[in-house]
Amino acid sequence: MTMRGLKGERVLMRIHIGERDRYEGKPLYEALVNLLRTRGYAGATVFRGVMGYGASGRLATDHMELLAFDLPLVIECVDTQEKIEAILPEMDLMIDAGLITLERAKVILYRGKRNDSPPHTLPEEDRIDITGDWQQQK
Repeated sequence: MTMRGLKGERVLMRIHIGERDRYEGKPLYEALVNLLRTRGYAGATVFRGVMGYGASGRLATDHMELLAFDLPLVIECVDTQEKIEAILPEMDLMIDAGLITLERAKVILYRGKRNDSPPHTLPEEDRIDITGDWQQQK
């Protein structure tokens, strides 16, 4: 399955939570990624931090066994502004403690694996596009 139409101005959402956070008995990061996937968002990735702290000020690090029980996680998702804004109320109910940030992003490439053609024969609409004012973003 190849999604088309993601190129151009989009929104990057970052969700900062803890590794031990739960939603309905399962890890919150899994619940959030599954929610995004079932709703047809372009994709999501979970990054595990080696050190961090949040609003509580409690430090979590993988260097000390006692402090490694709740390492920071960041989930990133890029999609249209409308889709990102539409999911926020539901995420608000799922996330007990955390941080969500939004920023503009210029998508220049979004494609799945292709087995049918080598890169030099890609149609123009599938090629990397760096035109426009992406460098001027503030």
